[in-house]
Amino acid sequence: MTVTNRSYAAGHFELSIDGHQSTAFVKSVDGGWARAQVIDDPIGAHSDRVKHMGTIEIEPISIEFGLTGASDVLQWIQGSWNRQWGRRSGEIIHANVDLLETFRHEFSEALITETTFPVLDASSKDSGFVKFKFLPEVVKTKKLTNNESASNGPRVAGKIGPQVKQKMWLSSAFRFSIDGIDEMQYVNKIESFTIKQSVKKMYIGASRYPQIEPTGIQFPNIVGTIGLQNASKLLEWHDQYVGVGAQDVPARKSGRIEFLTPDRKQVIFTINLHDMGIAYAGVESATANSDQIKRVKFELFCPRMEMDGPGSLGFE
Repeated sequence: MTVTNRSYAAGHFELSIDGHQSTAFVKSVDGGWARAQVIDDPIGAHSDRVKHMGTIEIEPISIEFGLTGASDVLQWIQGSWNRQWGRRSGEIIHANVDLLETFRHEFSEALITETTFPVLDASSKDSGFVKFKFLPEVVKTKKLTNNESASNGPRVAGKIGPQVKQKMWLSSAFRFSIDGIDEMQYVNKIESFTIKQSVKKMYIGASRYPQIEPTGIQFPNIVGTIGLQNASKLLEWHDQYVGVGAQDVPARKSGRIEFLTPDRKQVIFTINLHDMGIAYAGVESATANSDQIKRVKFELFCPRMEMDGPGSLGFE
């Protein structure tokens, strides 16, 4: 049997937001599909049941992207953290193995719901990617025929060039600091953390999709490690803050996480950490005859974070 249909390539897709094609390297795209809630009703005393469709919800769209050329997305995230809730519309174009458009997934009036930063590890040599989720109010899909694909104009960009790969941000390119504790520059690792932004869904009139409105934002704790030889002031702060008789507000500090270019000469953007308190600091488990550096694990809580940076954020 001769197979005439060619499969769609999972790695060939293109993202555009508000009419602008993404200039960042988009590693993955997922979600954004409508899901009906099924209602299961009994029929009197009978064993039979009736199932029918109830409300309809849309799954958040999850995007994982590199920081090269990502200024537009970073500005969207920055505005959301500042309670300047920006709504975006756009489309995800899927292509076949020939990079011809085959399927279009449109979304509109989307709000950011999550932003996840990867593990920052000074010993890592891997490229780092930021993941964020946004929830649209409406989605539409359209499958293109072969004729429509062929006449649709330019093909989607299936791969990134070597010059972009050389500029990919590394998860080891970061700098952590806390005001008054200079030794925090020696922090070797910060665990992945997620900023969550909640929304409220409201079903109005005959619309099948709910309207969404932002309701708040939750900033996570920052967890990391530092060598014991550089942790004296950190442990002292912990004793002052957590110990008996410690004063809460006077012990608060500010700090920042700086994301650096691969050559570590420039700052891409900074996450400012305001009014931090220390919830935990302790020496990690020790193992006999181990040559590993003895480290202190710490956990900081932070009620407010802000993103800023030079120019329009990001780097080219």
